Amino acid sequence: MNPDVEHILKAADLRGWTEVGVEYGTTEIAVRVPPGCVTLGMKETTPLPDPRGAIREAMQRPIGTPPLREIVRAKGKDPAALTVCIATSDITRPVPYKGEVGILHPLLDALREAGIRSENVTLLVGTGTHRPSTPQEKVAMFGSDIATAYRIVDHVCDDDANLVHIGKTRSGTDILVNRVFVEADLRIGTALVESHFMAGVSGGRKAVCPALVSRRTIERFHSAQFLDSPNATNLVLEGNPCHEEAVEIARRVGVDFIVNTVLDRKMALVGVYTGDLERSHEVAYRQVKGFAAVPVEREHDIVLTHGGYVGINHYQNAKACCNALPAVRKGGVVILAACERDVDPIGPLTYRTLLHLLKLQGWERYLQTLLSPSWKFTRDQWEPQMWGKVLQKVGEEGLLYCSAVIPARDAELIPGRLGWEFLREEADPDDKERTRVMVENAVVASVHHPRWRGAAPSMAFLREGPYAVPIATTALETARS
Repeated sequence: MNPDVEHILKAADLRGWTEVGVEYGTTEIAVRVPPGCVTLGMKETTPLPDPRGAIREAMQRPIGTPPLREIVRAKGKDPAALTVCIATSDITRPVPYKGEVGILHPLLDALREAGIRSENVTLLVGTGTHRPSTPQEKVAMFGSDIATAYRIVDHVCDDDANLVHIGKTRSGTDILVNRVFVEADLRIGTALVESHFMAGVSGGRKAVCPALVSRRTIERFHSAQFLDSPNATNLVLEGNPCHEEAVEIARRVGVDFIVNTVLDRKMALVGVYTGDLERSHEVAYRQVKGFAAVPVEREHDIVLTHGGYVGINHYQNAKACCNALPAVRKGGVVILAACERDVDPIGPLTYRTLLHLLKLQGWERYLQTLLSPSWKFTRDQWEPQMWGKVLQKVGEEGLLYCSAVIPARDAELIPGRLGWEFLREEADPDDKERTRVMVENAVVASVHHPRWRGAAPSMAFLREGPYAVPIATTALETARS
């Protein structure tokens, strides 16, 4: 434990403090917070009372397209001879695929009823630049019945033999797309629509770009120039260069049908929208924006958040910290409760290398390097760039990353301060309990820090972590007018 932290903890007065439940994987950790801590939460949504029925109804009444059986008929070929490719998300997205209340069974049933043979159906896992999914993850995502009965392959963005060049975008981006998807007679997308800190929201067009395109195409989608735009942020589509590029690419590829889903903070299905790639996504986007935008009347000195389901490693936890930025004041403190579950709790080697560069050079020099004409685009450079936005607002001292999984020796790689500074050596060996103590001690040390000169700092808890989007009330009022 950091000696300064230990000194603060010993003298801290915790009378009147209360507990909040902070999401940790599939469970929660109870963390004490000071009086006056504001909980910033998404609007309550009502789960669909009959999700299975709602999914089947959505299949029968799509938005902007005929039902699947009519789309199949319009192909002008014997349905039994048609090949179908269904693009899916990977394990980093909690799309409700499997089981009786998942979207895959109704989708596959609709195809079968339209005369499609199961051996002609391929599930294509849209990995983008992520690693391929493991056999265990395929079962976890789709269920053992589908995993054994259907052909499932992973997109590999560097596999040139399985990529097809179909032209360029208006901005000059070469469009190289997965061959299995492009050459299928019937192309279907599936997705989860939620806030996204670069593209505005996920889902829709992102089922193609970046999920199924080449690294070269992704380099443009994730370019430093695109991400430096103020419109490349949560819940913004108009003028967002990432969104506009992805839409253009998905249009060029052509998607016959898509299934977009919306989940609440408890991962219950609250919306399912099928049909046209853009029109169904627009309806889902409006629903997400309606409950995910969290009005914030003021910026707080301290914000507590968590990595949510998506935070399987440090790479993915950038989303949670970036989402918290509108709620914290310049020079304030962001405390993240992390629960990494990936085989590598930080991320791939390229990410580690670039993260180290960010740590050594600082956010300004890192961004200058990426924007330099002499810089060669490098895989994963975009995520440290997003961490740079966090450092730009709160600085190294203001980012407290609490993880019991990432070892203390990796502090030289991780922006900000690791939670080990807030943990005594004799701490409980259980990762969950160690993280809880880290987070709580980080809160106590931050609240009682001498920087406040005896005044009580304002604090907020971002209940839904990476899924909630704090937005200043003035910005919301402008958007409505």
